[in-house]
Amino acid sequence: MSLSFDLMLAFALFAFVTSVTPGPNNAMLLASGVNFGFQRTIPHILGISSGFLVLVLAVGLGLGAAFTAYPVLYTILRYAGAAYLLYLAWNIARSGPASEDNEGKGKPLGFWGAAAFQWVNPKAWVMAIGAISTYTPLQGYTMNVVIIATVFALINAPSVGVWAGFGSVLRNVLRNPRWLRVFNFGMAALLVISLYPLLQQTS
Repeated sequence: MSLSFDLMLAFALFAFVTSVTPGPNNAMLLASGVNFGFQRTIPHILGISSGFLVLVLAVGLGLGAAFTAYPVLYTILRYAGAAYLLYLAWNIARSGPASEDNEGKGKPLGFWGAAAFQWVNPKAWVMAIGAISTYTPLQGYTMNVVIIATVFALINAPSVGVWAGFGSVLRNVLRNPRWLRVFNFGMAALLVISLYPLLQQTS
């Protein structure tokens, strides 16, 4: 089987749906859009898609097999991810009120932090493994992995960016510090809740 047009179309739909639906990345982008605006969140968006591209390449080129051979590596990654997610949730909960000049009240997650987060993001791993195992033909496998990873990243960026855009619209609504605190605590709670399936997996 080759990477046909029909298969690519099915994969593009998979990439869009998995990217645009709720998850840790989108919860953080929504919160970042509210607290810092869309423009300051752009490095976060680009970091997500770039880090995810590298993750898909790594899974496709053998990292998944390493986790199968040495399950303890995945267990370590799983708990490191949980700890980092709790740290990010704490930072979101403590974010200051939205304002035109928010420099003194924290800063958004940058490119490298967002890219690194993909390696401990449970939804990103599910997406990457699904893309490789379901949509990557064995004929011309290495090139197909590169194509799948690149297309996924190109679809992912605007899909997750919608959440930052929606957050920047809410920014004008959440000028009241009380409502902003409620929003930030809600987003932090969603991130903590997203840990449940990650920690329920067996090693």
